[in-house]
Amino acid sequence: MPVGKILVPVHDNGCDDEALRLAGDIAKISKATIHALYVIEVNRNLPLDAEITQETSKAEKVLHHLERLGRELKCSVEATLVQARDVGPAVVQEAVERGSELIVMQMPYKKRFGTFTLGDTIPYILKNAPCQVILCRDAMTTGAENGAAHV
Repeated sequence: MPVGKILVPVHDNGCDDEALRLAGDIAKISKATIHALYVIEVNRNLPLDAEITQETSKAEKVLHHLERLGRELKCSVEATLVQARDVGPAVVQEAVERGSELIVMQMPYKKRFGTFTLGDTIPYILKNAPCQVILCRDAMTTGAENGAAHV
C-alpha cells in the first residue's frame, strides 16, 4: 500500500507510541511523511480560540515526545496542535486539507457501561475519512474497563 502522507491522531491515551511505530513502519516502506495531530476539544461555553494553558502544555509535551520518537525511528514526523469542538471532524478536516492518504489510529480497549465501545470519535472518522484508515485496538487488560480514550 504505497502512501505519501500518513495522519496519526494522538491524545495521550497510552497508545500514541504504538500508532506512531505502526505509521513509521509503513512510512519507511513507502517513503511517506507522518503528520501527528493532537486535537484539543474546546467546550462549547468557551470561544474556539480560548487559551487552555494546561491542555496546551500537555499536548505540546505529547507532540515533542512523538517528534523525538520519529527521529529514533528515522521517520519524518510533523506535529500539529489544533483546537476544535469535536475531535472526529477535526481529524477528517485535517486529513482532507493535508491530502492524507492514510490515517493510522491506535486505541485502548475500553468499556462503557460494561460493554466494549469505540466511543464517538472513531466511528465518525471511519465513516467520513477521505482515505484508508488503519485502526488497531490494544489487547484487553484487567484495568482497561475503566479507561476512557478520546481517539
